[in-house]
Amino acid sequence: MQFADRLNNVETSAIRELFKLLGKPGIISFAGGFPDSAMFDVDGIREASQRALADEPGAALQYGATEGYEPLRAQLSAFMAAKGAQDVAPGELIVTTGSQQALDLLGKTMIGPGDKVIVEGPTFLATIQCFRLYGADLVSAPIDGDGVQTDALERLIAEHRPKLVYLIPTFGNPSGATLSLARRRKVLELAVKYQTLIVEDDPYGDLYFGDAPPPSLLALSHEVPGSRDLLAHCGSLSKVLSPGLRVGWLVAPPELLAKATMCKQFSDAHTSTFAQATAAQYLKAGRMPATLAHVRAVYAERAQAMGDALRSELGTAVDFVQPRGGLFVWARLTGAGGAVADGNVLAKRAIDKGVAFVPGAPFFCANPDPATLRLSFATADVAKIREGVARLAQALQG
Repeated sequence: MQFADRLNNVETSAIRELFKLLGKPGIISFAGGFPDSAMFDVDGIREASQRALADEPGAALQYGATEGYEPLRAQLSAFMAAKGAQDVAPGELIVTTGSQQALDLLGKTMIGPGDKVIVEGPTFLATIQCFRLYGADLVSAPIDGDGVQTDALERLIAEHRPKLVYLIPTFGNPSGATLSLARRRKVLELAVKYQTLIVEDDPYGDLYFGDAPPPSLLALSHEVPGSRDLLAHCGSLSKVLSPGLRVGWLVAPPELLAKATMCKQFSDAHTSTFAQATAAQYLKAGRMPATLAHVRAVYAERAQAMGDALRSELGTAVDFVQPRGGLFVWARLTGAGGAVADGNVLAKRAIDKGVAFVPGAPFFCANPDPATLRLSFATADVAKIREGVARLAQALQG
């Protein structure tokens, strides 16, 4: 078959390929990027779905508006307002089939062959694939523990004049980095100065341990005049409620939102109305604060256990920053003591020892660092985390 030329720019996900190797009995996986299904509020979701069918069965089971189920748009508006983004009206967002669809819609509406797009190095692998599918020429912006380095970002914007800049400011995937408050303001100022669209992907911002992170770019945009007109914000309930509901949303300037809605009509007509009605009832019932408190506590304990185990078992052979939220530890092999310093080599050895993780190189759009790796602490309990890291230490020494 003669496939579309655009497929020449992408390849299958390295993570999906890795999952094919995880069928070995007894393997401990730090590879996934998904939440722990044991913590889903099944009772709350069941009650919400039953209420959706009892209150508006026709609306929940019928075709719906492409923009989204109106009661859910209202609940999402209130959900964001509680986090500081108080001026997002329901009509200023559309509901998407997960935030992944929001990213795809941005790719469809904004990116043409050869367009420059700046992303963090490293960044979300699916975004690299999605934007390349539409022909983007991706440019990597360096990051550190405080997120994207804004001085370097400004130089790259001035040089490349990109169609957009894509950032995960809070507990990035895979880096775990959180953009500082000062840098957040600077990013918004750069948007206005260079009239460049900033895309804020925020699926992890509610999963903080201890103190809350700085406000989202969306919440801060009122402090920088003109920045709201150059900001798209992608949100999701997947990491905090359930990925299976496939409920995400996109906040964007009116003209962009209209184009994204048109493209969504071509894709799926609308996100599942039953899923939307269920999510709306769940948010309306007020169960989310307790759910978030629970998952934060569990993930915080697991993140600490993984950090402690890495320091104890691997010592100076690995360098990382203890995560303050999210689902991941981003680490770099140092080669200290003669240990292996290549993430791909270690990944193969680790599978043989009964533990899995994702090598870091695929998360870079350019100049990949082969010494990096991503470890998820979300789906393993503390005992398995300790055992898995012990196995990783064995693999590290060969």
